[in-house]
Amino acid sequence: MTRPTPSAADLEALTASTIDHYERNAESYREGTRDHDVSQNIDALLGAIEGEAPFTILDLGCGPGRDLARFVERGHTAVGLDGAKAFVEMAGAQTGCEVLHQNFIELELPPARFDGVFANASLFHAPRAALGDLLRALHASLKPRGVLFASNPRGENQDGFNGQRYGCFYDLENWRACVTAAGFEEIRHYYRPPGLPREQQPWLATLWRRR
Repeated sequence: MTRPTPSAADLEALTASTIDHYERNAESYREGTRDHDVSQNIDALLGAIEGEAPFTILDLGCGPGRDLARFVERGHTAVGLDGAKAFVEMAGAQTGCEVLHQNFIELELPPARFDGVFANASLFHAPRAALGDLLRALHASLKPRGVLFASNPRGENQDGFNGQRYGCFYDLENWRACVTAAGFEEIRHYYRPPGLPREQQPWLATLWRRR
């Protein structure tokens, strides 16, 4: 059965509900994720970028700024972006980085500014009908041959709500189709956490280059 095309109001409602959850739970989210180790993902992005460091990185859905701080510690210029004002304020205060207050259906990014985009546990919150425009906006924001990293919880292409948070959970084949349609070529993919059987690896990590 063909899905009805959601209206702009529908997309805004999905996005607003998710953002409202993070606004109300910003402090507990910061405490709960403070010690999460995503160095494998940071290494993957930085290792795929061509040219000489330091790089300019967009942390898409930066939350309280944990990973922004890691990029700065490694000598790079990091710019955050989040739809939750509480996270924008936290991330800016913690890191001193520029942090943009934008949501995924209303992105306004400068063209060809970034060497890499780090979308760690964020793009799955994009409404399915808005994902193509979002990926094309990220493509345009990258320098030629810039790199997009994305890590999302994998699934069977279902979407819906977990409490107030909307999510869409793609398998590799369908996620690959979405990203390549936006003008990217795949570099590689892997599953997380490392070293476990596939059924215990809920996260799909993918790396893409701007064509």
